[in-house]
Amino acid sequence: MINLANQIEANIFKVVSQATEILGLRTYVVGGYVRDLVMRRASKDIDIVTIGSGVLLAEKVAELLGGCNKVAVFKTFGTASLSFREEGETWQIEFIGARKESYSHDSRNPIVEDGTMEDDQMRRDFTINTLYLSLNKADYGLLIDPFDGMTDIANRIIRTNNNPDVTFSDDPLRMLRAIRFAAQLDFFLHNDTFDAIKRNAERINIITKERITEELNRIILSPVPSVGLRLLDKTGLLQLIFPELVNLKGIDRVGTMAHKDVFLHTLKVLDNLAPNTSNLWLRWAALLHDIAKPKCKRLEPGIGFTFHGHEIRGAKMVRGIFTRMRLPLNDSMRYVEKMVALHLRPIALVEEEVTDSAVRRLLFEAGNDIEDLMMLCEADITSKNRNKVARYLNNFRIVREKMVELEERDRIRNFQPPISGEDIMQTFNIQPCREIGIIKDYIKEAILEGKIPNERSAALELMYDKAKELGINT
Repeated sequence: MINLANQIEANIFKVVSQATEILGLRTYVVGGYVRDLVMRRASKDIDIVTIGSGVLLAEKVAELLGGCNKVAVFKTFGTASLSFREEGETWQIEFIGARKESYSHDSRNPIVEDGTMEDDQMRRDFTINTLYLSLNKADYGLLIDPFDGMTDIANRIIRTNNNPDVTFSDDPLRMLRAIRFAAQLDFFLHNDTFDAIKRNAERINIITKERITEELNRIILSPVPSVGLRLLDKTGLLQLIFPELVNLKGIDRVGTMAHKDVFLHTLKVLDNLAPNTSNLWLRWAALLHDIAKPKCKRLEPGIGFTFHGHEIRGAKMVRGIFTRMRLPLNDSMRYVEKMVALHLRPIALVEEEVTDSAVRRLLFEAGNDIEDLMMLCEADITSKNRNKVARYLNNFRIVREKMVELEERDRIRNFQPPISGEDIMQTFNIQPCREIGIIKDYIKEAILEGKIPNERSAALELMYDKAKELGINT
């Protein structure tokens, strides 16, 4: 027997144990928290299961904590939750009564009945999530392992605790959860689990897009995202939930001419980026940066395969993908569109002479997202030629240095024209008209080209010159 009492010393566990004793219940910590405790991974999300009413237990815990912790009750599901803050740390705790579940074929929403601890064990998904940690006074801290989950943790295996075909057919979202756990924990799918996902992949179609995308986002945010994305592909799930990504697979060859596998390149870019950022939307940009290449692929005689304009077409595809996947159609989407549209610009810079005007334009268009764009572009270097990689990275360093120099001097990143449309109308006593836009663009272009500094006096002089040319008099 394993006792982990010395590892659950936080006050919240003692309070739950006290409430359990008062109410005469049997109560356990279960699921991800216990798994992470065993694996020595930090976690502040606690699932509590009790043989009885989870809501009643939550209310008693809140009372013992002094009544300042409000309990959120979800009557439909028979669950309750509360947040508890101790020594600068916030714990999210969910309480549920042990239950028995049964499913109909056309829904993942189970029919729920009160159940025994054994019923509760049987309804869970994977062996690594069926570890129970007692909070009962008689055996406080005792680890209960009904499906040998500890062995699977030691062997880094994801395995269902029931017949995998039944597990995945009942709740197809568990197929994505299995792959997500493999990606997050660096585990392997048991052969039976993998084969059952392949057999039941089509069942994913009964799951809402929102739930699918929630799991996909977690895979994208995992330490090595390609682990999960490859498993999605191998099991057939990726074709069902993200066909545009599958369309990137393969290499065309005509004579001696060929192109790289864009799918494998995309996964490499995402993996290159992952250690440097946990920004979900930058990772989405990496995933989508070449998404339009199949639509833009051309074989040009004497040149080979080209993908001209794929960055612009790819940016236009973002909204459709976000809409279908129920991702937010807000600034996050527009950020991804911008990253996809601009991802070739820094590379084009380093392949030619790094001119001040080109760097100014890049700063102007990327704005505050310029560092993210540079990070994406550096991750996009996936060549196996070490000399080529070193050359590109060195050139990117030069671009970064020039950006700092120009930004200090010209303040382009958050460009605000020194002359506004209102200034032009007041100076020349005119109403809104096309000429105002012409003058503003003329001044902006002069600043970006370095013809004048980003200063009001220089801009005013240019404004008068252009107005005169347009026939506007003071």
